[in-house]
Amino acid sequence: MHDLSVTQLAQGLRDKRFSSAELTRAFLQRIAELDGQYNSYISVDEAGALAAAAAADTTLARGEGGPLTGIPLAHKDIFCTDGLRTSCASKMLDNFVPPYDATVVRKFRAAGAVMLGKTNMDEFAMGSSNETSFYGAVKNPWDLERVPGGSSGGSAAAVAAGLAPAATGTDTGGSIRQPAALCGITGLKPTYGRVSRLGMIAFASSLDQGGPMARSAEDCAVLLGAMAGHDPLDSTSADVPVDDYLAGLGEPLAGLRIGLPRQYFGDGLDAATGECVRAALGEFEALGATLVDVDLPNTGLSIPAYYVIAPAEASTNLSRFDGVRYGYRCAEPVDLHDLYTRTRGEGFGEEVKRRILVGTYALSAGYYDAYYKKAQQARRLIARDFDAAFQQVDIIAGPTAPGPAFRLGEKNDDPVAMYLEDVYTLAVNLAGLPGMSVPAGFVDGLPVGLQLVGRHFAEARLLNVAHQFQQATDWHTRRAATGGSN
Repeated sequence: MHDLSVTQLAQGLRDKRFSSAELTRAFLQRIAELDGQYNSYISVDEAGALAAAAAADTTLARGEGGPLTGIPLAHKDIFCTDGLRTSCASKMLDNFVPPYDATVVRKFRAAGAVMLGKTNMDEFAMGSSNETSFYGAVKNPWDLERVPGGSSGGSAAAVAAGLAPAATGTDTGGSIRQPAALCGITGLKPTYGRVSRLGMIAFASSLDQGGPMARSAEDCAVLLGAMAGHDPLDSTSADVPVDDYLAGLGEPLAGLRIGLPRQYFGDGLDAATGECVRAALGEFEALGATLVDVDLPNTGLSIPAYYVIAPAEASTNLSRFDGVRYGYRCAEPVDLHDLYTRTRGEGFGEEVKRRILVGTYALSAGYYDAYYKKAQQARRLIARDFDAAFQQVDIIAGPTAPGPAFRLGEKNDDPVAMYLEDVYTLAVNLAGLPGMSVPAGFVDGLPVGLQLVGRHFAEARLLNVAHQFQQATDWHTRRAATGGSN
């Protein structure tokens, strides 16, 4: 059952080939048997999952329910879950149990989905390798000596290893797409505002966006249909109608114009990865699409702009973790200043502290105009580049990451080298556009991802393009050798 897609599992439940309880037990057993080698979960909610599965079986027995009723899935441990620890992979929130569900979690519960547990991640979503977690690094199922990508590495690894048929992730600068690429699965970052951020612990509020991670574009379409929509409790949520993402998957690609940014195929791109991406683009041509060269001249500004804006927003968002109301508190503080400084010094990891310091500096008096304001101006230029490109093309395509998964520890001593892992994904967040990564081949046995970028709220078009590609190729059906039962 762990090799079946979400849509295949849903059909199996409707045909009564198995029950949700049987399906859920199968995944819980695989997690118990196998996750010791991947470390993809932080918390597993066996009792809650089995109770939800029993409720789903009752619904299905009445002939009711939707496409996600009885389907197990995992949530990135950045989404608040009522009564279940939500740690954000940080010592700071190791003991935090929220009293409410994030809107995304609530919507999946309402759709009848079964929550298996919470997946590992980079601490407070800050990282590109899932090595900054308080609970230890996640391992890539294709090679246990390599990273799964970050920050949604636990979700990517769980899906790739067959420990969940699907999972949620969040993407601030590539944190859904890059781990999806490195683990050989499909991941979609929706348009900013498409999915509610309520109950999603904030990293950078103008960039964060939740999205689905699964085997295929078809599965992502089902998941996004449940996640998307306006939330009046989230001031950044867009009041824009939600498309029927499944309805348009079968549209042919004849006449589709695909833009290829020159800046995405130059220095810095691994040669073998580039060959995989170009071969994938050839498949699109065979499907009737036309490839068009485009320019995104300010792409080079995306890393410096992002690494001013995101840390500045993180500095503000993470100021609430002070040992007073909830979360970690240092032992026996002598006064309030000691409480604050030791709690934050002991509770946050090195990468989080680095970004808080960078962000606080960028926002400080005398430096705000030189750094934060300038970064926002660069952001506007980056967005204009995309606007101009979309005058010529329907979607933009290129590599998701510069190369396949790198070795654990390989880039830990060089933050800039780590940040360069997101060179092709950051600009999409800065412009608020939807982007997704689909499996597009292998280099030395490691998966390669193809990135697709669309206009604002064009998720249906991206899913259609990705689905048609996946109908013509089998990269998304390849499985890492994981063993285990069921």
